[in-house]
Amino acid sequence: MAADQHFFERVYEVAKKIPYGRVTSYGAIARYLGAGRSARMVGYAMNASHSMPEIPAHRVVNRKGLLSGRHHFAGTNLMQQLLESEGVEVQEHQVVHFESLFWDPLSELQGDR
Repeated sequence: MAADQHFFERVYEVAKKIPYGRVTSYGAIARYLGAGRSARMVGYAMNASHSMPEIPAHRVVNRKGLLSGRHHFAGTNLMQQLLESEGVEVQEHQVVHFESLFWDPLSELQGDR
């Protein structure tokens, strides 16, 4: 298994645990995996997951709550629509109340490491 593929699988395991109606960031997943400077690689993993409906890639946003990966979803507003269907408010491509909806795998998954 290639190193990138192994990393992607680890990213997917974390992403599957993001609760409905919550969001996390690429960097938060990278930090949880012990690869704090690999936020971009997490983004690549999320982009590669679109054929895997069990991966909630729409719940992963940038560190400011922006839907920076939205252009990788089919349709013009699919990422936003998926979030809104979970009760997450989005305005101008940004999660409203990002701080209160933010799910940090470092604190939430302490026992899973």
